[in-house]
Amino acid sequence: MLTAKDIMTRDILSVQMQTPVAELAKLLTSNNISGTPVLDEEGKVVAVVTESDLIDQSKKLHIPTVISILDSVFYLENPDKMEAEMKKIAGSKVEEICSGPPRTVSPDTGLDEIATIMAEGNIHTIPVLDDEKLVGIIGKKDIIKTLIS
Repeated sequence: MLTAKDIMTRDILSVQMQTPVAELAKLLTSNNISGTPVLDEEGKVVAVVTESDLIDQSKKLHIPTVISILDSVFYLENPDKMEAEMKKIAGSKVEEICSGPPRTVSPDTGLDEIATIMAEGNIHTIPVLDDEKLVGIIGKKDIIKTLIS
């Protein structure tokens, strides 16, 4: 059975929390990748940032539905979600738009488990860690390439 170490990309492109969003967009498009790990100052993976995070910056803001009864306002949806969306839309650095903490796998994780994690979690990019050290990255394209060969 194939494992993460058999299909992962070893030449890893990553960004830091302070990387500007414009620089991230250039990195993703010029390297034809859909996401990348976000590393802290010590080189540990703290998040993943993807094309979806960039696209979220251009979406319409959803205002939560409220009702008013006797001078009281009741939110029918979580207003904190709107605040998080606003921060993401206005984000200028990776730390403001990334998704974390990331789902990770080990080099010995089986292809079937990786595919299940991606499908069930709607995850496009999974860092491969060996004792907290980033050793590879798996994207949906890596799985598709494996199915073709």
